Parts: sequence; structure tokens; C-alpha cells
Amino acid sequence: MGLARYPRLYGSFLRFAFGKSLEFRMDFFFRIVMDLVFYAVNIAFFQILFLHTDVLGGWNETEALVFVAIFLVVDAIHMTMFTNNLWALPFMINEGSLDYYLVRPVSTLFFVSLREFSVSSAINLIFASGIMVWALAQNLQVLTPAKLAMLPLLLLNGSMIHYLTAILFVIPTFWTHSGKGFSTVYHIMSRFTERPDALFRGTLRVILTTVLPLSLIASFPARLLLGPFDPGLALHLVGVSLGFLGVILALWRFGLRAYASASS
Repeated sequence: MGLARYPRLYGSFLRFAFGKSLEFRMDFFFRIVMDLVFYAVNIAFFQILFLHTDVLGGWNETEALVFVAIFLVVDAIHMTMFTNNLWALPFMINEGSLDYYLVRPVSTLFFVSLREFSVSSAINLIFASGIMVWALAQNLQVLTPAKLAMLPLLLLNGSMIHYLTAILFVIPTFWTHSGKGFSTVYHIMSRFTERPDALFRGTLRVILTTVLPLSLIASFPARLLLGPFDPGLALHLVGVSLGFLGVILALWRFGLRAYASASS
């Protein structure tokens, strides 16, 4: 009975989001255009690179396009479900309005992470999914039914890591009371997600595949889809994802203990 309230609650979030999107139509269409330009720039960037090389990070042009498409889909999911919520969270912590969510009979982290749903980004998710279908269609010779069945799980896992990485740079607001510096660092670090993991070496590669696992968002899923199935790669992906989830949940609980509510 306790878990059943979560789908109903999220359904309420969706109904409110769709109603609100009709009230701000100019902003709605601007966001769609902005994301489409972002998609075009990312695809064009790699196409320009392949005018000067045949292989990048171990991938040819059609394989690299799969990597780009996975990144775009995961990013669209993040923009749809999480971005607006994580942007508002530092303000809620500083203003004490987080109190409103702490007294709700559901997980506070669930509520503050998912209460805002971006309808415009959801539409762009359809475009990003179309790009992914187009990219996969150019690599059908290596895509077995088992790999295609694994794709939704890889996208779900990549979306989770994307969210966990983003909130990692929000949680320090409980102590610093300002998220500006951390948000800047996050936006700089998140650019690593847009590059194949094979381009990185040494300590930086260890960080991006284990400590701050940005390469697990799109690079590892692309490798599992395009190459022979690698059990070690799959186990690394699952192990790091679960470990990172545990770290973030522990940090969130620790942050709540440091939270100074509006009534304190």
C-alpha cells in the first residue's frame, strides 16, 4: 500500500506539468528549439571530426553516432525529469522551504527530485529517440536481439547515473548554503559525458569510470551494444552504479541532518 502511492503521486505531477505547459507557450516552444539545436550541434561536431579521421575512441563514424545518440537520449530524460528539480533544490535548502517536503508521507528525495516534469523536454525526448533509432539502424550487423533487449536497461542505468552525478553537486548546499560554485564545476565535468571514454587515460580514466562515473552514462552502454558482450564491462557498470547510488543516498541522509529548517 505504501509503494502504491508513488505512481499516483507521480501521475499528479504529470497532470500539473501538462496543464502548466499550456500557460507558457512561448517558453514551451523556445525550449524545444533550443534542445533541437543542441542535438544538431553534437551530431555535427562528430561528423566534422570524422572528416579528418576514420576512427575515434575505437569507433568508426556510424558507431560513434550510436554513442552520441545514447548520450542525447539520456540527456533528454534528465532534462525531462530531473533538471528543473535539481536547479530549485539549493533554493529550497537555503530558504527553508524543504520543510514542506520533509513532512510528507513519502520519500523526500523522491518528491524533490521528480515533482517538476518538463513537457517540452519530453517532446524532445521523442526526437532524441528517433536519432537513436537512426543510429542503431546503421549498425544492425552487430545488434543482436539480446543486445536490443538490454538497451532499455542501459538507458535507465545511464539516466540514474546522470541524476546521481548532478545531485552530488547539489548536496553540499546543506553545508555551504550556496550551490553556485558546485553547479559550475558540475557543468564543466559533465562535458566528459559527451566524449568517448577511450580518449581518456591514467588517473582521469579511473575517475570517469569509477569515482565520478560519467563515462558509464553513454560510453559503456555503447560499448556493450557495439562490441562482443563483455561480462567484465557489464559487472563494472552494475557494481559502480549500485555503489554510487549507495554513496549518494548516504550523503543525502547526512545532508538532511545538517539542514537548518525555517523554524530552527
